[in-house]
Amino acid sequence: MGSSNLSRSALLDGVEWNVRLSKVATPSLLAKFAATFDTYWNDPTFEAYDPTRDADRLDDALAEAGHRGGTGRVTLSLSGLEVRPRPHQSQMLEALDAERTGHGRHRNLIVAATGTGKTVVAALDYRRLAEEASARGAQLPSLLFVAHRREILEQSLRTYREVLANGSFGELYVGSHRPDRWRHVFASIQSLASYDISTIRPDAYDIVVVDEFHHAEARTYRKLLDHLKPRELLGLTATPERTDGTDVRRFFDGRTAAELRLWDALEADLLCPFHYFGISDGTNLADITWARGRYDDIALSNVYTGNHARTAIVLRELRDKVADVGAMRALGFCVSVAHAEYMAEAFTQAGIPARAVSGSTRPSDREAALNDLRERRVNALFAADLFNEGLDLPQVDTVLFLRPTESATVFLQQLGRGLRHASGKPVLTVLDYVGHQRKEFRFDQRYRALTGTTRRGLESQVEQDFPFLPSGCQIVLDEQARRIVLDNIRSQITNQWRHLVRDLRNMPDPDLPTFLSEAGVDLSDVVRDKRSWTRLRRDATKPTRGGGPRETELLKRVGALTHVDDHDRFRAYLRLLADDAPRYDYLEPTDQRYAHMLFFSLWPDGGKFGSYAEGLAALRAEAASRDDLRAVIEVAFDRARHVSSPLAGTLGQLPLRTHARYRREEILAALDYATLQRTPQAFREGVLNSDEWQSDVFLVTLRKSEADYSPTTMYRDYAISPTLFHWESQNTTSVASPTGQRYLRHRDRGRHVLLFTREHRSNDFGTAAYVFLGTAQYVEHTGDRPIAITWRLDRPMPTDTYAHASVVAG
Repeated sequence: MGSSNLSRSALLDGVEWNVRLSKVATPSLLAKFAATFDTYWNDPTFEAYDPTRDADRLDDALAEAGHRGGTGRVTLSLSGLEVRPRPHQSQMLEALDAERTGHGRHRNLIVAATGTGKTVVAALDYRRLAEEASARGAQLPSLLFVAHRREILEQSLRTYREVLANGSFGELYVGSHRPDRWRHVFASIQSLASYDISTIRPDAYDIVVVDEFHHAEARTYRKLLDHLKPRELLGLTATPERTDGTDVRRFFDGRTAAELRLWDALEADLLCPFHYFGISDGTNLADITWARGRYDDIALSNVYTGNHARTAIVLRELRDKVADVGAMRALGFCVSVAHAEYMAEAFTQAGIPARAVSGSTRPSDREAALNDLRERRVNALFAADLFNEGLDLPQVDTVLFLRPTESATVFLQQLGRGLRHASGKPVLTVLDYVGHQRKEFRFDQRYRALTGTTRRGLESQVEQDFPFLPSGCQIVLDEQARRIVLDNIRSQITNQWRHLVRDLRNMPDPDLPTFLSEAGVDLSDVVRDKRSWTRLRRDATKPTRGGGPRETELLKRVGALTHVDDHDRFRAYLRLLADDAPRYDYLEPTDQRYAHMLFFSLWPDGGKFGSYAEGLAALRAEAASRDDLRAVIEVAFDRARHVSSPLAGTLGQLPLRTHARYRREEILAALDYATLQRTPQAFREGVLNSDEWQSDVFLVTLRKSEADYSPTTMYRDYAISPTLFHWESQNTTSVASPTGQRYLRHRDRGRHVLLFTREHRSNDFGTAAYVFLGTAQYVEHTGDRPIAITWRLDRPMPTDTYAHASVVAG
């Protein structure tokens, strides 16, 4: 409507353009409006505003927003209101819970950009652990929070007090502050070192939180971490890969418990939008030495340093893309100190004041350079070996990538230097200078990190000029850069298997998780279509066990088990795939259902077996396939990010767990619907009536493609809130029909409603699995043929599921 008045003259006679929508002519569009409104109305992010209660909070929030990023500090007052996590923080908390509860891991790392609320997550996590202790009748867990700056400690203490609604919680140990009780201490690493860490009992603190964990390699941090033995260790960092090449994830068995993706942070307006320009710089790096997954820095430096033709392109494109070069604050990433110094001199000679900094620059000189950039005495800093420490400057509004960055993690860390919000900075301008690369270099990793897309979808994204980006963001490749990137991505797809074989052949004899980590590839690179871990090992001349007559068909089905993420099913499948697997006839009823689920995952058409026992016996004869299946299941379960729970009452006998993921054949087998005479391959409906379990089962695909659904049904199934779900029946179902009455009166009839959702029909492994949201209760309904029903979930859906199930996300 724009600014039009909702009057007769404005809508009918005005010269201004207006749009009138009719529910009769465009019912699906009006339904989308209504659904979006309902979703916002029920979103806990929005609060009712009471001027007598909330005026001061609103004034403070408006003042902070008006000076966003100006000081880099957030003022927290004890408002008396409960601090609730934002969606991205809820996802992190759920992931932490899954690491501890599902995997027994108690050393966990959170990775998220500066300014996205990592400390709030740590405080909310502590509150949850404290509530669990209270429920057990235990005292409040002891806490040691460690950081390297007084400002961080003071702000963190205020955050914990706000989250716990306790203005006296915690004590500072920094400068002249010294604790009295020593139960909940916010300490600087310098104070702890002077106190003598060895005098602290190793088990003195139940929970230890280390902020800015990338400092952990420093001697005092290392001494502290080696000495203390807390029940829970939590590391917080924006930069897991340090300047010296050390990856702090090794303190956590190489794992990241929770990571805020760039895409999600931009969607939540936690970071500044970016305009990214990929620019061909005319260089050819095809003959540069490549070793250990990266270019040789010395050879790269020789190509770039003194390259006046390339520098002319850099300057020309900078002046073209940045409106006022004299007002910009730019950060350029270089391959060497010589390269950085050359670029600084070239810019200065071109009338753009610039300086060079590096890891060897004295701290005082580095701080002076940062102040010069902050005050615009210089317009550019060129950095070498200094991509994450000592460059915390929210005012940076331009980033120049002047060298190829092989690691997607390092690329994001460097990009993140400019993504902080700051006053007067509406957007970050990113110039990435692209040359012809060696075939080993992978553009797909950085663009997947930028866009949040899958490997399969990236090629079409590049071809279509990146149509799906967070609000305010833009990726533009010039014609030559676009051709280089597309050729590189297509070459990776074409030659990928050969590269995987080569990488595996050059390793001693890794297991699947180690290979994926060392080679930097996804599970879908190894397991898809006719690809498998067994085939890769054989092509790389690594030892495998023998196969039988069913091997080919079984290896094609390995991708059907890449989603297994609940502990009971994981253990059951491993037992059934073991060399000494129990015979089918000896299994308990629940284990027989797990056997049916595994059987139909491997043979959706029944495999022409006369009995389950016959099928499992055939599986026992396939040693190599079983090894492959076990390896993939272990990788899948290791990546589980939800805590699954059994159903209540009689449904607890089912081998289904809420918030776990299941493919259609597993669901049908678990409910005893799938049999050798009625195989899951023949089932095509999205609803199932199980009289045996007195349940109606709904299988919902949220993102319906136009190829499979009509426009009028594109938005009919969606989450209204984490506990409310809008669902529409089949078009033939009326309120008065037996089916309609069964839905609407399920409680009166002692029946259950089970809801499963998935985002898309397929993924990189084939048919996608559903997330089991659990049981649901009828709330209300409207319409007829179809019936629109609102269900209330007995367990709130996972935060990441709600993020894409919400109609707002569509």
